[in-house]
Amino acid sequence: MTESKQRYHPLLILFHLWRLIKNSIVFVIYLFVIKFGSDSTFIKYGRIIFFLLIGISIISIVVKWFSHKYKVDDTSFHLYKGLFAKSERTIPFSKIQNVNRRTTVIHRIFNVTSIKFETGMSDSDATVAFEAIPKKEADHLEAHITNTGVDEPSTNQAVSDPDMPPQDSKEAVVSNRRIHFKPTKKELIKASFTSFSILVLIPIIISAYFKLTEIFHVGKKVEGLFLQITHSWWLLTIIVIVMLFASVIFGFAKTFLTYGKYEIASSEEQIFITKGIVEETTFTISKDKVQAIEMTQSLMKRLLGLVEVKLISAGGSNDGDEEMEINSLYPFLPIEQARKIISEILPSYEVTEEMTRLPGKSLWVRLFRPSWLWIFSTGLLFYFKPAVLGITQAWWILSIGLLLSIVVSRLLDFFHTSYTFNHHFIQFQTGGFTTSLFTSKRDKIMEVKISRNIVQRMLGLASIETVNRAKPVRHTALHDVPVQLGERFYTWYKKRENEIKIESKQ
Repeated sequence: MTESKQRYHPLLILFHLWRLIKNSIVFVIYLFVIKFGSDSTFIKYGRIIFFLLIGISIISIVVKWFSHKYKVDDTSFHLYKGLFAKSERTIPFSKIQNVNRRTTVIHRIFNVTSIKFETGMSDSDATVAFEAIPKKEADHLEAHITNTGVDEPSTNQAVSDPDMPPQDSKEAVVSNRRIHFKPTKKELIKASFTSFSILVLIPIIISAYFKLTEIFHVGKKVEGLFLQITHSWWLLTIIVIVMLFASVIFGFAKTFLTYGKYEIASSEEQIFITKGIVEETTFTISKDKVQAIEMTQSLMKRLLGLVEVKLISAGGSNDGDEEMEINSLYPFLPIEQARKIISEILPSYEVTEEMTRLPGKSLWVRLFRPSWLWIFSTGLLFYFKPAVLGITQAWWILSIGLLLSIVVSRLLDFFHTSYTFNHHFIQFQTGGFTTSLFTSKRDKIMEVKISRNIVQRMLGLASIETVNRAKPVRHTALHDVPVQLGERFYTWYKKRENEIKIESKQ
């Protein structure tokens, strides 16, 4: 790898300048378009300050590129920054939890990509990021750090040889991968309806309308046009049909661009999740870095027999960039297929259907537990007494409706909640309208907690909680279980002491 310090790719300057332009476009429109002929002192000084800030930002971008360097050896990243006050940061490869690659349209134009090595550390510098890096160099870094076998002598030569065709390099990288899932056209259509992406165009149009109204004050003109349309039933019908057709096409296109090249693959030691056609994102994680598995179902997915599976890990970036959630296996998997894929990519994990339900007395505890949301909302409704659709006493109808929804949610939560733990695994299922099935191994659980309030003591119940490494730290609780289960749960976790050595090697 890099024996000496080197600067990041020069395209990084261009990427930062592009980000600066995107962040400044609103001020440009306001100061130089909307207020073009303004003689206001505020606008004049605003323009001066704007140019000063842009100049300082450009200088800062150039200085940052000049002063930031890195070096990669056999065990660690070494990151250097600072022009006058210099600092060095070392991140061992053993701290890296997962790898994220993102290739946008701009990256494709310059034949580069971005790659982030995410650690389990919580500070702001926990991620080693290369926002613009040649694809071959990204392949080298990932292979070197994640030990995919690409950096072995014969394979590494194939990847690094500049005369080798690109497809040969790619084949060398993926030759040891097994593909577990690729969505079909039928599954993509099903995903469009399940995710309601066919309706996403409507809020976009509404948002654009309000923005145009604020900038160009076209509200009265649009209002007059709306009145004309509503008085013509045939014109209104045509517009509604066109809007629905456009929404469906837009939703299908959005789903296809997001999930059209979705792929779940694995090697002997790693899991690879790739998605995106125009903008491609790849998530790579070592199997031994998976802290837990979460399977979630919304009401719609439950009716259709679909589930979303997420891999929980300690890695993650907190840099504020808009990133696609890529640690999820395909979000619209049939339940049986999801279980099959989990058993294939993570054979050391167990997901069982045999679980124990809560005792009947837990239902009464949940139903009669005070709802501060309902109490606070009812107080506001009683004070303001809003009229809805001309009904002056609508406040108590809204209050009763909210109370009924809370009761239904608690009933569903009781019937959905179940648990099991045996050998090295624990599994919780919770949730009302949306359910969550959480599975983790004992050696991946950092700590456990058992608590009892006054009511639980009277009824012989308790609450148990697990803590897993994640960003943020993952707390998973199961409330109102028999107190005997809490005692067994604590004894079960104590046996983790025999497995600590396994965890220390990660």
